[in-house]
Amino acid sequence: MIEELLPDSVVSVEALGDDAAEGVRLYPEEEALAASFVHKRRSEFAAVRGCARQAMEKLGVAPRAIARGDSGEPVWPAGLIGSMTHCEGYRAASLARSGDLASLGIDAEPHEELPEDVIVSVALPTENERLRRLAERDPSVHWDRLLFSAKESVYKAWFPLMAQWLDFLEADIDLFEDGGPAPHGAGAGAFAPRGSTAGPATRVPTVTRGPVARGPVTDDSVSRGSVTGDSVTGGSLAGPVTGGPARSGGFRATLLVPGPVVGGRRIQSFDGRWTVRQGLLATAVTVPGGHGAA
Repeated sequence: MIEELLPDSVVSVEALGDDAAEGVRLYPEEEALAASFVHKRRSEFAAVRGCARQAMEKLGVAPRAIARGDSGEPVWPAGLIGSMTHCEGYRAASLARSGDLASLGIDAEPHEELPEDVIVSVALPTENERLRRLAERDPSVHWDRLLFSAKESVYKAWFPLMAQWLDFLEADIDLFEDGGPAPHGAGAGAFAPRGSTAGPATRVPTVTRGPVARGPVTDDSVSRGSVTGDSVTGGSLAGPVTGGPARSGGFRATLLVPGPVVGGRRIQSFDGRWTVRQGLLATAVTVPGGHGAA
């Protein structure tokens, strides 16, 4: 499912079910990180690393430990970039060579309504209005949860390039369905940020910070302020996630703070893809350019 949202240069491995950690051996440095985890958290930690190591092998890289950086972010082998995600019953890892992309981020969530106390902390007024219109057109999609997931993917792609936090309210996300109206310059097949400008003359929109700032990056997910755990609490998948997507589309994330410089160009928007299948939704962002991020 995740691989359908990403370009061919990205290798993805996913695992379904809560027994995905069986047979996954943790390296000593990973064992040290997981020493205090409860059983469920340890299983998620191991399963998603099993996916990542399979992706390494597909790229011709010998599997190895995935440590944590100073801010809790995953540390990938030299020459690789990647992202991991897990929610109830699903784990996935996506990796690429650093010469092919500058960064990437993936996220999966249960396809359920986002708690009201969460959406008020993560959505801008402009986003709330767009969510209302999307829900009127297609009430079968939990657009609020999809917005949350898109912001997670944006953050995971942002952090390796900037090494600093990005508040939920510092990216304005415009979601669209395949075949529906798209933000100016973005298309259903878009992966690369478009319309970016370079240099200090770039005009950056301003935003007032909300009450919930995103917390530190954790090894395969993000600590999300008032939202606890590795994803917003949700139930088990309602059904299989195999087969074609029930819904799909794209999104454009306009950064409301100065964005990363990649290849000498300042990027002020990320483009991504999303899909919704029975019981699950997923989002992905890639930042093109490879070497040269600053």
